[in-house]
Amino acid sequence: MTAYLDNAATTRVCDEALAAAVAMMRDCYGNPSSLHALGADSAKQMARAREAVASLLGCQPECVYFTSGGSEANNLAIFGAAGARARLGKRIVTTAAEHSSVSGAVGRLEGEGWDVVRVRPDAHGQIDARAVADAVDGQTALVSMMYVNNETGAVFPVERAARLIRAKNPRTLIHCDGVQAFGKLPVHVGRIQIDLMSVSGHKICAPKGSGALYIRRGVHVPPLIFGGGQERGMRAGTENLPAIAALGAACAVLDGRVREHFERACALRGRLLELLAQIEGVRVLSPPDGSPYITCLSVPGYRSETMLHFLESRGVFVSSGSACSKGASSPVLAAMGLPAPVIDGALRVSLIYTSREEELRQLADALAEGIRTVAHR
Repeated sequence: MTAYLDNAATTRVCDEALAAAVAMMRDCYGNPSSLHALGADSAKQMARAREAVASLLGCQPECVYFTSGGSEANNLAIFGAAGARARLGKRIVTTAAEHSSVSGAVGRLEGEGWDVVRVRPDAHGQIDARAVADAVDGQTALVSMMYVNNETGAVFPVERAARLIRAKNPRTLIHCDGVQAFGKLPVHVGRIQIDLMSVSGHKICAPKGSGALYIRRGVHVPPLIFGGGQERGMRAGTENLPAIAALGAACAVLDGRVREHFERACALRGRLLELLAQIEGVRVLSPPDGSPYITCLSVPGYRSETMLHFLESRGVFVSSGSACSKGASSPVLAAMGLPAPVIDGALRVSLIYTSREEELRQLADALAEGIRTVAHR
C-alpha cells in the first residue's frame, strides 16, 4: 500500500476538480473575454469559481484575483504593496520563517535599498505577535507574515499581530501567505485585519497552476503582468479556465466542512504522535498547538535524504522539508536555533482530508525499521 504523506507539497486532484477541468477543456472552451455565447459561458464558469473561492475565504467575490498559484500571489502582493506604499517609507517587516517565494521577493527589494526586518521564530517555531508589531514604525510600507508555516506547521498569530499593527500604523499594508491554512484551518479573512492573502489550489486537491490573491476592498496594488486587462487589470493574459474551474470545484467540496476535517486531522495527528513516541530516537519539532496537517520530526544522526529514500522503498512518501527547497538545508529550522544534526535529520509528514490512519501506521513501522537498518551519517 502507498502511504502518501507529502500533502503540504502537493495533493492528489479530487474527482470534482478533475471533472471541472475536463469540462472546461472539452465543452466550455471559449475565451472568457470573447463576446459570443461560448465566451459568455466561460465567463459564467469563472464567476462561479470566484464565488466558491470567496466563500471559502470569507470575502466578497470581487476581492478574489486568480493567479497561477501561491508563489505568484505572494510576489504580486509583495511587489504590489511595495509599489503602492513606497511613498510612505521603505521598510518591510517579515519573519525569518517565510516560504521562499516571500523571502525571495523581500530579498529582491532589500537589494534595491529597502530596509527589511526579519522577526525570528522561537525554538518551537512560533512567532511573537508583539515582536512583529514592535518592528513596525511610521516608515513601514508592508508586513508579510504567513498563517501556517509550511515546514513546522506552526500557526503564526496573524490576527493579533494585525490588530497591533493597525493600532501602531494604520497605513501599513498587511500581507499573509495563507497557502497552508486555506481550506484547512477555519480562516475568515473578513474577520482578520489584513489587506492581502495568498492561496494555492494544489494544496487542497485542485491542480497545480491554480491559485488566487485576496485583496481587501479599497486596497489598490499595481500588477506584475500587463497587457489585456484580465482580472480587472491585475493580471493580463487569457485566464487558465480549466485550472480556475477546478480550483472552484475543490473549494466547493471543502466549503462548510473545514471544521469537520480539522477535527479529524487533529485526531490523526494525535495518533501519529502516539506512534512516534514509541520509536526511540525520534524528536518532534512541531509545536503542540500547530496545524494538525503538518508534523515536522527529526531523527538526529540520520540524514533526512537517506531516510526519505528508505521510507520510499517501503511505500511511504514524506518530505525532507519544503518541496521548493529541493532538499536544501532548512532556513526555518536554522532560524529556530536547532543544532545541525537535528536539522539534517528533519522530515515533514503532511496530511489532507483524505489521509488515513493506516498510512500513519505504515510510516511508523517503516521509520522504526529504517532507524534499525540505515547506517548513521
